[in-house]
Amino acid sequence: MSPHASFYRPAWFLLICALLAALALPRVAHASEVENTRRLAAQGDAGAQFSLGVMYANGRGVPQNHANAVRWYRAAAEQGHAGAQNELGFMYDNGRGVPQSHANAVRWYRAAAEQGHAFAQYNLGVMYANGRGVPQNHANAVRWYRAAAEQGDADAQHNLGVMYENGRGVPQNHANAVRWYRAAAEQGLADAQINLGFMYANGRGVPQSHANAVRWYRAAAEQGHAVAQNNLGVMYANGRGVPQNHANAVRWYRSAAEQGYALAQNNLGLMYEDGRGVPQNHANAVRWYRAAAEQGNGFAQRNLGLMYFVGQGVSKNLVNAHMWANLSAAQGHSRAAESREQIAREMSPAQLAQAQRRASACLAANYRNC
Repeated sequence: MSPHASFYRPAWFLLICALLAALALPRVAHASEVENTRRLAAQGDAGAQFSLGVMYANGRGVPQNHANAVRWYRAAAEQGHAGAQNELGFMYDNGRGVPQSHANAVRWYRAAAEQGHAFAQYNLGVMYANGRGVPQNHANAVRWYRAAAEQGDADAQHNLGVMYENGRGVPQNHANAVRWYRAAAEQGLADAQINLGFMYANGRGVPQSHANAVRWYRAAAEQGHAVAQNNLGVMYANGRGVPQNHANAVRWYRSAAEQGYALAQNNLGLMYEDGRGVPQNHANAVRWYRAAAEQGNGFAQRNLGLMYFVGQGVSKNLVNAHMWANLSAAQGHSRAAESREQIAREMSPAQLAQAQRRASACLAANYRNC
């Protein structure tokens, strides 16, 4: 009745657009430390100016004030302090303390990147990859990711892997993608761990190994990564790389589903519908199918439509059944189109017209309150 559990690997070509600041993490600053830093900054000490900017940016020892952070970052940046240049770029990029300006962000990232500042090199790579403040240029993105990656920056290593996997700015090369994913994964970066798991699961750049795929999915899943949790659930559900265990599949699907991940919500619905790893419960199946369907997941939309069609977990309702199957079919799901036609054969012309109106309204409302 329902499609197989859905396995997914994200493209990750948004490339971690939450750009990196130097992130001198907040700690309690004593008043004497603040005053000493302020005194040195006023005397033109670039390191103190940078530190005072960090204090204002994070509200450490002083009230948080982004405009003052920008003031002191700028003072240090204009003296050539690479960390301050990166931070000033970050402030422009995000419109903190200054009007947002991607062009100015690029200017300051570049100033720091050309001094070898790894965070700034990564950030400049992101700007080129996404065409923010500069024309999009994948080759330049690769150049700056590589510069940071070779200094050990995990995010840059991951993104360089993405570029190699997709052949953007470099010739496609799965072995090089695996190399850089592994470098970042071994530093604990969850996005790289799931990508490395996917490469093992599919034998791209490495010999296929479901056990290694499970290893890396688990590493990311235990960090709370919803996609990895779903994928680990799929491995347990199908006995790939681990002994088949439906209870463990349910555990990982639930972890991802409760974070709002639609594929996992649909997969958890399947487990409830079929009574695998949990007692069969059609009402819970409907609950999870609906959660995913309202996010636009076509598999879940078809499944929810079929529950309405047969009256499992909800009262039988042909109009709702047709609406959800129709919405799924509109996304290109051939089995949903077959289900829609099956449902339509039991409907009156008036019911069909109502279902079509409901589907149009639901689509216009982005699947909410349908």
